[in-house]
Amino acid sequence: MPMIKFESLYRDLEKTNLAFWVERLHVQLDNVFEQRFHGKREEWQTLLSSLPDIHVSSIDINTDRVRFGYREDCSDEQYVKLYEILKQFHPWRKGPYELFGIHINTEWRSDWKWQRVQAHIAPLKNRLVLDIGCGNGYHMWRMLGEGAKLVVGADPSQFFLSQFHIMKHYAGNNLPIHLLPFKGEELPAFTREYRGKGFDTVFSMGVLYHRLSPITHLQELRYFLRPSGELVLETLIIEGDEKSLLIPEDRYAKMRNVWFIPSIDLLKRMLQRVGFINIRVVDINQTSTEEQRSTEWMTYESLSDFLDPNDKNKTIEGYSAPLRAVVICNVP
Repeated sequence: MPMIKFESLYRDLEKTNLAFWVERLHVQLDNVFEQRFHGKREEWQTLLSSLPDIHVSSIDINTDRVRFGYREDCSDEQYVKLYEILKQFHPWRKGPYELFGIHINTEWRSDWKWQRVQAHIAPLKNRLVLDIGCGNGYHMWRMLGEGAKLVVGADPSQFFLSQFHIMKHYAGNNLPIHLLPFKGEELPAFTREYRGKGFDTVFSMGVLYHRLSPITHLQELRYFLRPSGELVLETLIIEGDEKSLLIPEDRYAKMRNVWFIPSIDLLKRMLQRVGFINIRVVDINQTSTEEQRSTEWMTYESLSDFLDPNDKNKTIEGYSAPLRAVVICNVP
């Protein structure tokens, strides 16, 4: 069994129409940690257990740099120890965060994406929220900051799970925010007897193009939603009409697992076929090297290395540079 516990998740689920998940999650979590052993798992657990015991005077999850505590909350010794532990969790992809005055300047300015999304979604106050492909959970904290009743994230990376639990450690285990080490398709299914329940809002940001079967992914997202629930979908697109589609020959922007990039019109058609209504495109944005870049907290290659050095509007492979759309829609 992992050091990370999920009892508080079970308690929170019992208070909702998702209580039927609890029994199934017990089994699935055991299977995940047994079958997907990671060679660094013990190292991550040791680091988590070594986090300095610091009293957190306040947290702020309604700010672009999600903050836990102030520099004045910890001694110099605690500050140095925490900094060293955070550095051992390199690379930091999604953020930014601030822990006791330590600014984790992540690869992605995920706050910029949140700004593009937040202005257009239904208010999250008192809603049950699911975030598929949540990474280390940055956007989940922002969702909770909007007043969500419960935020559940799903991401198969046990590394991201460990990063999330650094924040959870200092935020306190009583907050209704939880990350499951699953792919979206591995979450408990809403069988016929439970259809009509589900989440109020489901986010899928940066996932669709990684799925071998995008239609199946859209169907899964619909099944997770209650009637009239809202889907927030953010994904790569290309320019063109409803027949336009890019299936990369090999890599796209040096990524191996990009399978399917549609035009916005084709994406809307796919959503319609799956059964979504009220489909609206609220943002289209070409990713800039200011939004995704290397930093001292993510020292590997980043977007500037993935683009044609002579034409920033093309990837290194010659495809159109990353263009992202935010689409919001509902189930009937």
